Amino acid sequence: MATDLGDLAAFVAVAEAGGFRDGARASGASASGLSEAVRRLEARLGVRLLNRTTRSVAPTEAGARLLERLMPALSEVDAALDVVNGFRDRPAGTLRLNVPVSAARLVLPRIVPPFLAAYPDIRLDIVAEDGFVDVLAAGCDAGIRYDERLEQDMIAVPIGPRRQRFATAASPSYLDRHGRPAHPRELLQHACIGGRFASGAKTAWEFEREGEVVRVDPSGPLVVRVGAATDLAVDAAIAGTGIITLFEDWLRPHLESGRLEPVLEPWWQSFSGPFLYYPGRRYLPAPLRAFVDFIGAHRDSR
Repeated sequence: MATDLGDLAAFVAVAEAGGFRDGARASGASASGLSEAVRRLEARLGVRLLNRTTRSVAPTEAGARLLERLMPALSEVDAALDVVNGFRDRPAGTLRLNVPVSAARLVLPRIVPPFLAAYPDIRLDIVAEDGFVDVLAAGCDAGIRYDERLEQDMIAVPIGPRRQRFATAASPSYLDRHGRPAHPRELLQHACIGGRFASGAKTAWEFEREGEVVRVDPSGPLVVRVGAATDLAVDAAIAGTGIITLFEDWLRPHLESGRLEPVLEPWWQSFSGPFLYYPGRRYLPAPLRAFVDFIGAHRDSR
C-alpha cells in the first residue's frame, strides 16, 4: 500500500502538537493542509487515527501505535536526507534540544547567539522543561542533563560551567526580622520557599561543610513548580517572604545588588556542571555535529 510520506509527517506533527493549529506552527504548514493530509491518510488506511474535539486532538489507540512506529522511521528518513548536507558549504537544518529551564537561562545564552551567527542556515528549536523525558521519544536530537540524570547508552559532552553551586539567600529585611541562621538545621525554624518537580517530588535542600553533609526538609508559605515558576520564588524572596535555595548564578545579580543576602554561604554545596548528551550513533545529523564541534571549540578557547 503506497502512502505519501508527507501525509505521515502531517499526522506526526498534529499528534505531537495536540492540535492542527499548533501542528501547523511547528511544521510550517497550514492547519487546513494538515487536516486534509490526515483525512487522506485515514481514508487510505481505513481507520481513524485521531480523536478530534473542539478543545483537543489526541491519537486513537491505532494512531498511538502508528505514531510509536513512525517516530524512529521518520528520524531515519531525516538522517538519510541530511547526508546531502555534506555537499553544502555550510550545514543547514533544524536542531531540536530538550533542556532544563536552568540551562536555558544560565548556560545557553552564552552559546546560542554566537552559534547561530556562525551557522546562519541552522535553526535551533529549544524545548525547556524540568520533567525527565526520553529525548528521542520527545522528537529531540539531543538534550542537556546533569550527571545523575544521564542515560548510560548516550554520549555526554561537557557544556557550560564545569562547577556550579546552590546558593541560599533571603532579603535583608526578612533576616533582620527573623534572624540569620548559623547552621542548616536552623532553617527548620524559618519560612522557606520550596520547589516541586513535575513528578510531585520536592526539591532537596542539602548542605556540606568540611565533610559534613546536612539534608533538611524545610517548610514555608510558598512552594513553586521548578522551572516554570522559579522567577516567582525569587521575587517572593526579594520581597521578604522567606529563604530560597537556587543555582548561585541565578541569584547572583540579586546578591550583587543587595536585594538578597547570602545565608549559610560556607555550607553552599557545589556540583559538576551539565552535559550535552545524544545517542551514540556513527552518523550524526549535520546540525548536531556542528553544535557538538562548536561547544567543544568554545570550551577549549576559555
